[in-house]
Order: sequence, then C-alpha cells, then structure tokens
Amino acid sequence: MGESKELSGKEGMEKIGRLIEDIRFAMLTTAAQDGSFDSRPMATQKKDFDGTLWFLTANDSNKVSEIANDAHVSLVYADPSNAKYVAVKGMAQVSHDKAKIHELWNPLYKAWFPGGEDDPQIRVLRVDVTEAEYWEASDSKLVRGIKYLAAAATKGSVDVGTYGKVHI
Repeated sequence: MGESKELSGKEGMEKIGRLIEDIRFAMLTTAAQDGSFDSRPMATQKKDFDGTLWFLTANDSNKVSEIANDAHVSLVYADPSNAKYVAVKGMAQVSHDKAKIHELWNPLYKAWFPGGEDDPQIRVLRVDVTEAEYWEASDSKLVRGIKYLAAAATKGSVDVGTYGKVHI
C-alpha cells in the first residue's frame, strides 16, 4: 500500500476527524444473538470528533437490544471518490438523554421520529472509539489510476497510499 503510520491521542483523533468529516453515513455493525453480525447505515452527527461518535436511533430497533447484550461495535466509513476509508472499533451505549437529543436534533429526523424530539422511540447512540484503521490516497484520481497501473506492473513496488492505525 505504501506508508504505514501508528497514531494516538490528539493527533490520532484529528486524523480520524479529518477523514470522516465529509462522510455522511457509516455502516454500523453489532453482534447478533446468534453470533453473526448485523450491519446497517447510520447518519453520523456533524460534530468535531473528540473520540466519541453520536447517532439517533429508535428504541425498538435490533441494534439497541444487540448493544445491550454486547456493546462492542464497529463503524465503516467509505468515500471511494476521494479514496478514503476508515474502520472504527468502539463501545456503544444507548440512552434517552433529552438534552443530547435536543442538541443532535434536525427536522429531517421527523421522517423516522414523527413525534419530533419528544417521540417516545427516539434514543441517543453513543460510540466511544477505542481504535481505528484508515486507508487513503492523497493524489488525484488520475494520478491514483496511473500509480495503480504502475503498482500492478511492478508487483506492488509503487506507493499508492497510506495505511494507519489510531489508538484512542
């Protein structure tokens, strides 16, 4: 792939924050009762990343009961047009924190929560990130395409991007 980096603390959080700031949706994966995994798209709240990710969810969704049984979750962010990919691991918790619901509320959520901020089903899903991995290419699409061809021709000796691991 190319350069590999290990980051932690503030530097790591800033890197992950920059990579996911323009990616609106992530795939959230939870452990199901039978040991398999369930994934679904979630709209990430627009906030500066400080090690915690926030979502709104419905109390009667499968993810809520799955998190109650196993709080380990993963989130995958992908921006193929800019060759940015982030996989996040963390611990999730669900609450009915009215102040946080108010802070995160957007009128577009009425499609899922017809009762608005006071809808009895609305819950806050908090994910405290423990680590993340990322892959990115810093070049334009044209340059990336040329590098991919060169890497294929040279059996991978051409740098096509960066891989990193972040510990929060």
